[in-house]
Amino acid sequence: MKSISRRVFLQSSSMIAGGALLPSMKGTGQALRLGGPIFLKTEDPVELAKEHRRLGYSAAYVPKVELKETDRIAALRKAFAAENVMIAEVGAWVNMLDADAQKRKKNLDYVTERLALAEEIGALTCIDIAGSYNPKSWDGPDARNLTKEFFEATVENCRKVIDAVKPKSAKFSLEMMGWSLPNDADSCLRFIKAIDRSAFAAHVDIANIINSPERFYNNTALINDTFKKLGKWIVSCHAKDVVGKDVHFAETMPGRGGMDYVAYLRNVTALPRPVPLMLEHLRTPEEYDEARGYVMKVAKETQIPLA
Repeated sequence: MKSISRRVFLQSSSMIAGGALLPSMKGTGQALRLGGPIFLKTEDPVELAKEHRRLGYSAAYVPKVELKETDRIAALRKAFAAENVMIAEVGAWVNMLDADAQKRKKNLDYVTERLALAEEIGALTCIDIAGSYNPKSWDGPDARNLTKEFFEATVENCRKVIDAVKPKSAKFSLEMMGWSLPNDADSCLRFIKAIDRSAFAAHVDIANIINSPERFYNNTALINDTFKKLGKWIVSCHAKDVVGKDVHFAETMPGRGGMDYVAYLRNVTALPRPVPLMLEHLRTPEEYDEARGYVMKVAKETQIPLA
Protein backbone atom coordinates (compact mmCIF):
# COMPACT_ATOMS: atom_id res chain seq x y z
CA MET A 1 0.00 0.00 0.00
CA LYS A 2 1.41 3.38 -0.97
CA SER A 3 2.06 5.59 2.06
CA ILE A 4 0.88 9.17 2.22
CA SER A 5 2.81 12.09 3.66
CA ARG A 6 2.02 13.52 7.06
CA ARG A 7 1.11 16.85 5.45
CA VAL A 8 -1.31 15.24 2.96
CA PHE A 9 -2.90 13.26 5.81
CA LEU A 10 -3.36 16.37 7.96
CA GLN A 11 -4.83 18.41 5.14
CA SER A 12 -7.13 15.66 3.92
CA SER A 13 -8.37 15.06 7.48
CA SER A 14 -9.05 18.74 8.06
CA MET A 15 -10.77 19.12 4.69
CA ILE A 16 -13.13 16.29 5.59
CA ALA A 17 -13.94 18.13 8.83
CA GLY A 18 -14.51 21.51 7.26
CA GLY A 19 -14.71 20.94 3.54
CA ALA A 20 -18.43 21.61 3.28
CA LEU A 21 -17.78 25.29 3.93
CA LEU A 22 -15.00 25.73 1.38
CA PRO A 23 -15.39 28.25 -1.43
CA SER A 24 -15.40 26.87 -4.96
CA MET A 25 -12.48 24.78 -6.19
CA LYS A 26 -12.11 27.18 -9.11
CA GLY A 27 -10.47 30.60 -9.00
CA THR A 28 -12.47 33.31 -7.26
CA GLY A 29 -13.22 36.91 -8.08
CA GLN A 30 -10.11 38.37 -6.41
CA ALA A 31 -6.51 37.91 -7.39
CA LEU A 32 -4.18 37.11 -4.51
CA ARG A 33 -2.27 40.11 -3.16
CA LEU A 34 0.76 38.53 -1.56
CA GLY A 35 3.29 40.60 0.33
CA GLY A 36 6.25 40.38 2.66
CA PRO A 37 9.46 42.07 3.82
CA ILE A 38 12.17 42.91 1.31
CA PHE A 39 15.92 43.08 1.88
CA LEU A 40 17.01 45.66 -0.68
CA LYS A 41 19.23 48.27 0.99
CA THR A 42 17.80 51.49 -0.36
CA GLU A 43 15.59 54.34 0.80
CA ASP A 44 14.49 55.26 -2.71
CA PRO A 45 10.68 54.91 -3.02
CA VAL A 46 10.78 53.85 -6.68
CA GLU A 47 13.44 51.21 -6.08
CA LEU A 48 11.53 49.88 -3.06
CA ALA A 49 8.31 49.58 -5.04
CA LYS A 50 10.04 47.90 -7.98
CA GLU A 51 11.74 45.40 -5.67
CA HIS A 52 8.36 44.30 -4.36
CA ARG A 53 7.23 43.71 -7.94
CA ARG A 54 10.44 41.87 -8.81
CA LEU A 55 9.67 39.41 -6.03
CA GLY A 56 6.08 38.98 -7.19
CA TYR A 57 4.59 40.98 -4.34
CA SER A 58 1.58 43.21 -4.87
CA ALA A 59 1.30 44.18 -1.19
CA ALA A 60 3.84 45.68 1.19
CA TYR A 61 4.53 46.51 4.79
CA VAL A 62 4.95 50.25 5.21
CA PRO A 63 8.52 51.32 4.33
CA LYS A 64 10.55 53.23 6.88
CA VAL A 65 8.97 56.67 7.20
CA GLU A 66 7.74 59.01 9.93
CA LEU A 67 4.50 60.96 10.04
CA LYS A 68 6.33 64.28 9.86
CA GLU A 69 8.04 63.33 6.56
CA THR A 70 5.24 64.58 4.34
CA ASP A 71 7.30 64.70 1.14
CA ARG A 72 8.57 61.15 1.59
CA ILE A 73 5.05 59.91 2.35
CA ALA A 74 3.82 61.46 -0.89
CA ALA A 75 6.73 59.95 -2.83
CA LEU A 76 6.09 56.50 -1.39
CA ARG A 77 2.38 56.67 -2.18
CA LYS A 78 3.12 57.66 -5.77
CA ALA A 79 5.86 55.05 -6.32
CA PHE A 80 3.91 52.13 -4.87
CA ALA A 81 0.73 53.08 -6.71
CA ALA A 82 2.68 53.22 -9.97
CA GLU A 83 3.76 49.60 -9.45
CA ASN A 84 0.29 48.52 -8.25
CA VAL A 85 1.69 47.55 -4.85
CA MET A 86 -0.79 48.00 -2.02
CA ILE A 87 0.59 49.29 1.27
CA ALA A 88 -1.08 46.81 3.54
CA GLU A 89 -0.02 47.44 7.11
CA VAL A 90 1.56 49.93 9.45
CA GLY A 91 2.71 48.00 12.51
CA ALA A 92 2.42 49.47 16.01
CA TRP A 93 3.89 46.70 18.10
CA VAL A 94 3.71 47.99 21.68
CA ASN A 95 1.83 47.04 24.84
CA MET A 96 -1.30 49.17 25.16
CA LEU A 97 -1.91 47.58 28.59
CA ASP A 98 1.48 48.20 30.18
CA ALA A 99 1.21 48.27 33.97
CA ASP A 100 3.31 51.44 34.13
CA ALA A 101 1.01 54.43 33.52
CA GLN A 102 3.68 56.54 31.81
CA LYS A 103 4.74 53.70 29.51
CA ARG A 104 1.09 52.95 28.73
CA LYS A 105 0.45 56.57 27.74
CA LYS A 106 3.62 56.66 25.65
CA ASN A 107 2.58 53.44 23.90
CA LEU A 108 -0.92 54.72 23.18
CA ASP A 109 0.53 57.95 21.77
CA TYR A 110 2.77 55.86 19.51
CA VAL A 111 -0.14 53.71 18.29
CA THR A 112 -2.13 56.87 17.57
CA GLU A 113 0.73 58.28 15.51
CA ARG A 114 1.04 55.01 13.58
CA LEU A 115 -2.67 55.03 12.73
CA ALA A 116 -2.28 58.62 11.54
CA LEU A 117 0.64 57.47 9.37
CA ALA A 118 -1.49 54.66 7.93
CA GLU A 119 -4.11 57.23 6.97
CA GLU A 120 -1.59 59.58 5.37
CA ILE A 121 0.29 56.95 3.38
CA GLY A 122 -2.83 55.14 2.21
CA ALA A 123 -2.28 51.89 4.11
CA LEU A 124 -5.22 49.60 4.70
CA THR A 125 -4.64 49.21 8.42
CA CYS A 126 -2.60 50.02 11.47
CA ILE A 127 -2.24 46.88 13.52
CA ASP A 128 -1.21 46.09 17.09
CA ILE A 129 -2.01 43.41 19.63
CA ALA A 130 -4.29 44.35 22.50
CA GLY A 131 -1.31 43.99 24.82
CA SER A 132 -0.67 41.91 27.90
CA TYR A 133 -0.75 42.08 31.68
CA ASN A 134 2.33 39.86 31.78
CA PRO A 135 4.86 41.79 33.91
CA LYS A 136 7.91 40.54 32.01
CA SER A 137 6.84 40.18 28.38
CA TRP A 138 4.86 42.79 26.42
CA ASP A 139 3.06 40.06 24.48
CA GLY A 140 3.38 37.17 26.92
CA PRO A 141 0.67 34.94 28.44
CA ASP A 142 -1.16 35.93 31.60
CA ALA A 143 -4.39 34.63 33.11
CA ARG A 144 -5.73 38.21 33.22
CA ASN A 145 -5.47 38.46 29.42
CA LEU A 146 -8.76 36.57 29.14
CA THR A 147 -10.71 38.61 31.68
CA LYS A 148 -13.47 41.19 31.49
CA GLU A 149 -10.95 43.78 32.75
CA PHE A 150 -8.66 43.07 29.77
CA PHE A 151 -11.55 43.26 27.32
CA GLU A 152 -12.94 46.54 28.66
CA ALA A 153 -9.50 48.19 28.87
CA THR A 154 -8.80 47.19 25.27
CA VAL A 155 -12.13 48.58 24.08
CA GLU A 156 -11.29 51.89 25.75
CA ASN A 157 -7.78 51.94 24.24
CA CYS A 158 -9.02 51.26 20.71
CA ARG A 159 -11.68 53.95 20.97
CA LYS A 160 -9.09 56.47 22.18
CA VAL A 161 -6.74 55.74 19.28
CA ILE A 162 -9.46 55.84 16.63
CA ASP A 163 -11.19 58.94 18.02
CA ALA A 164 -7.89 60.82 18.18
CA VAL A 165 -7.15 60.22 14.48
CA LYS A 166 -10.64 59.94 12.99
CA PRO A 167 -9.33 58.14 9.88
CA LYS A 168 -11.42 58.23 6.74
CA SER A 169 -9.83 55.25 4.96
CA ALA A 170 -7.29 53.45 7.16
CA LYS A 171 -8.58 50.99 9.74
CA PHE A 172 -7.28 50.04 13.17
CA SER A 173 -7.11 46.33 13.94
CA LEU A 174 -5.98 43.90 16.62
CA GLU A 175 -3.97 40.80 15.81
CA MET A 176 -5.42 37.53 17.05
CA MET A 177 -3.32 35.79 19.71
CA GLY A 178 -3.27 32.34 21.24
CA TRP A 179 -2.91 33.52 24.85
CA SER A 180 -4.98 36.70 24.93
CA LEU A 181 -8.02 38.33 23.38
CA PRO A 182 -9.01 38.34 20.59
CA ASN A 183 -8.25 34.64 20.25
CA ASP A 184 -10.86 33.61 17.68
CA ALA A 185 -13.54 35.01 15.40
CA ASP A 186 -16.15 35.21 18.15
CA SER A 187 -13.99 37.30 20.47
CA CYS A 188 -13.04 39.53 17.53
CA LEU A 189 -16.73 40.06 16.82
CA ARG A 190 -17.23 41.03 20.45
CA PHE A 191 -14.57 43.70 20.08
CA ILE A 192 -16.10 44.99 16.84
CA LYS A 193 -19.49 45.36 18.52
CA ALA A 194 -18.15 46.87 21.76
CA ILE A 195 -15.70 49.32 20.18
CA ASP A 196 -18.48 50.46 17.86
CA ARG A 197 -16.32 52.43 15.44
CA SER A 198 -16.44 52.08 11.65
CA ALA A 199 -12.65 52.53 11.61
CA PHE A 200 -12.12 49.32 13.62
CA ALA A 201 -11.60 46.23 11.47
CA ALA A 202 -10.57 42.59 11.69
CA HIS A 203 -7.13 41.16 11.05
CA VAL A 204 -6.73 37.41 10.53
CA ASP A 205 -3.73 35.34 11.58
CA ILE A 206 -4.91 31.73 11.62
CA ALA A 207 -1.56 30.39 12.81
CA ASN A 208 -1.81 32.49 15.98
CA ILE A 209 -5.09 30.90 17.05
CA ILE A 210 -4.20 27.26 16.36
CA ASN A 211 -3.59 26.60 20.04
CA SER A 212 -5.18 23.21 20.64
CA PRO A 213 -5.20 19.76 19.02
CA GLU A 214 -8.81 20.31 17.96
CA ARG A 215 -7.92 23.50 16.09
CA PHE A 216 -4.75 21.99 14.64
CA TYR A 217 -6.37 18.88 13.19
CA ASN A 218 -9.54 20.71 12.15
CA ASN A 219 -7.91 23.87 10.88
CA THR A 220 -9.85 23.85 7.60
CA ALA A 221 -13.07 24.28 9.58
CA LEU A 222 -11.39 26.93 11.73
CA ILE A 223 -10.30 28.88 8.62
CA ASN A 224 -13.74 28.66 7.02
CA ASP A 225 -15.54 29.65 10.21
CA THR A 226 -13.22 32.61 10.80
CA PHE A 227 -13.76 34.04 7.32
CA LYS A 228 -17.49 33.32 7.38
CA LYS A 229 -17.93 35.30 10.61
CA LEU A 230 -15.46 38.13 9.99
CA GLY A 231 -15.46 38.45 6.21
CA LYS A 232 -17.09 41.89 5.95
CA TRP A 233 -14.58 43.39 8.40
CA ILE A 234 -11.30 41.73 7.32
CA VAL A 235 -8.65 44.13 6.01
CA SER A 236 -5.44 42.10 6.19
CA CYS A 237 -4.13 38.58 6.84
CA HIS A 238 -0.81 37.07 7.89
CA ALA A 239 0.74 34.02 6.24
CA LYS A 240 2.42 31.55 8.57
CA ASP A 241 2.05 27.87 9.44
CA VAL A 242 1.95 25.70 12.55
CA VAL A 243 3.68 22.42 13.32
CA GLY A 244 3.04 20.11 16.28
CA LYS A 245 6.02 18.89 18.31
CA ASP A 246 5.51 16.71 21.39
CA VAL A 247 2.86 18.59 23.42
CA HIS A 248 3.65 21.98 21.92
CA PHE A 249 2.80 24.01 18.82
CA ALA A 250 5.47 25.94 16.98
CA GLU A 251 5.22 28.62 14.32
CA THR A 252 6.87 27.82 11.01
CA MET A 253 6.84 29.04 7.42
CA PRO A 254 3.97 28.27 5.05
CA GLY A 255 4.37 24.77 3.66
CA ARG A 256 6.25 23.28 6.60
CA GLY A 257 3.28 22.80 8.91
CA GLY A 258 -0.23 21.42 8.91
CA MET A 259 -2.30 24.44 7.90
CA ASP A 260 -4.66 24.02 4.95
CA TYR A 261 -3.34 26.71 2.61
CA VAL A 262 -5.80 25.80 -0.13
CA ALA A 263 -8.66 26.74 2.20
CA TYR A 264 -6.79 29.81 3.42
CA LEU A 265 -6.12 31.21 -0.06
CA ARG A 266 -9.62 30.44 -1.28
CA ASN A 267 -11.12 32.32 1.65
CA VAL A 268 -8.81 35.32 1.32
CA THR A 269 -9.57 35.70 -2.38
CA ALA A 270 -13.30 35.05 -1.93
CA LEU A 271 -13.67 38.26 0.09
CA PRO A 272 -15.59 41.06 -1.66
CA ARG A 273 -12.50 43.31 -1.85
CA PRO A 274 -8.74 42.81 -2.22
CA VAL A 275 -7.22 41.74 1.11
CA PRO A 276 -3.43 41.30 1.35
CA LEU A 277 -1.80 38.15 2.67
CA MET A 278 1.49 39.07 4.33
CA LEU A 279 4.42 36.76 5.03
CA GLU A 280 6.20 37.45 8.32
CA HIS A 281 8.57 36.28 11.06
CA LEU A 282 11.18 34.65 8.82
CA ARG A 283 14.88 35.46 9.11
CA THR A 284 16.54 35.45 5.72
CA PRO A 285 15.80 36.22 2.07
CA GLU A 286 16.14 32.51 1.34
CA GLU A 287 13.46 31.61 3.88
CA TYR A 288 11.12 34.20 2.38
CA ASP A 289 11.89 32.82 -1.09
CA GLU A 290 10.79 29.37 0.06
CA ALA A 291 7.63 30.62 1.79
CA ARG A 292 6.70 32.89 -1.12
CA GLY A 293 7.28 30.08 -3.60
CA TYR A 294 5.04 27.74 -1.64
CA VAL A 295 2.14 30.19 -1.44
CA MET A 296 2.47 30.99 -5.15
CA LYS A 297 2.51 27.27 -5.97
CA VAL A 298 -0.69 26.66 -3.99
CA ALA A 299 -2.31 29.65 -5.67
CA LYS A 300 -1.41 28.34 -9.11
CA GLU A 301 -2.68 24.84 -8.32
CA THR A 302 -5.92 26.34 -6.98
CA GLN A 303 -6.35 28.51 -10.10
CA ILE A 304 -6.01 31.73 -8.10
CA PRO A 305 -4.20 34.46 -10.07
CA LEU A 306 -1.65 36.76 -8.47
CA ALA A 307 -2.36 40.49 -8.53
